[in-house]
Amino acid sequence: MTSSEAKHPMSQYLQQNQDRIFENNREWVASKLAADPAFFEKLSSGQHPDYLYIGCSDSRVPANEIMGLDAGEVFVHRNIANIVPNTDLNIMSVIEYAVAHLHVKHIIVCGHYNCGGVQAALSHTDMGLLNPWLRNIRDVYRLYEKELDEIDDDGQKYARLIELNVLEQCRNVIKTAAVQKSYHENRFPIVHGWVFDLKDGLLKDLKLNFEETLGDIKKIYNLEVGTSRKSSTV
Repeated sequence: MTSSEAKHPMSQYLQQNQDRIFENNREWVASKLAADPAFFEKLSSGQHPDYLYIGCSDSRVPANEIMGLDAGEVFVHRNIANIVPNTDLNIMSVIEYAVAHLHVKHIIVCGHYNCGGVQAALSHTDMGLLNPWLRNIRDVYRLYEKELDEIDDDGQKYARLIELNVLEQCRNVIKTAAVQKSYHENRFPIVHGWVFDLKDGLLKDLKLNFEETLGDIKKIYNLEVGTSRKSSTV
C-alpha cells in the first residue's frame, strides 16, 4: 500500500475493519479458554455435529447463535433464500457429506421473514445472473399459485411464500438418495422446516411431517438402493 493510499479515509476505514476482526478473534479465543481450557484441543480433534443447517446467506441470521449451539455442533450451508436445487453440486455435496460421512441426525432448512431473495422473486424485474436462481422461488409460487393469490394482504402473501419455499426445499432434501438411504438404514436424518423471525428472534417450526412427506415423495422419487419399483426414476 502506498503512502497516499494509506492516508485515504476509505483505506483507513477498511484497515480498521480488518483490525477489529482480529481483535474480536483474540477476545473470543480468550473467552473460550476461560470457560474451557481444552476447548480448542477438542475442536481440532474432529467434528461430530448432529445438525445440518441449510439457511439463507442473510447476514442477520447467524446459524449457530439462533440455535444456541457452539462451534462444532452444526454443519452449515447457506445461500440466497435457502434454496436446494438438485442441479447445484455445492449443496448436493454438502448433503451427501453431512449424511454419509458426518451422520447428522437432523437436517434443518431455515428461512427467515423479510427475505430479500424471496422479495426479489416476487418482483417483475430482470435480476441478471440471479434470474435462474430466483426461478426456483417463482416455481414455488407457481405450485401454490391458488393459495397465494387468495391472500389479499401483500405482507401476508410474502410471509406465506417464505414458509412454502422452506417446505419445498425440505422436500428437495428428502428427494436425495443420501437422505432416503440413511433413513432406511438408520432411521435418521429427520428433515425439519423452520422460519426465523427477525422481529423477535424466535424460530417457528413449520411442523413438516417427515415420514408422511417421505412416503409421498417416494412414489416418484424413490432412490433407495435395492428397492424395487414398477418404473425407474431419474
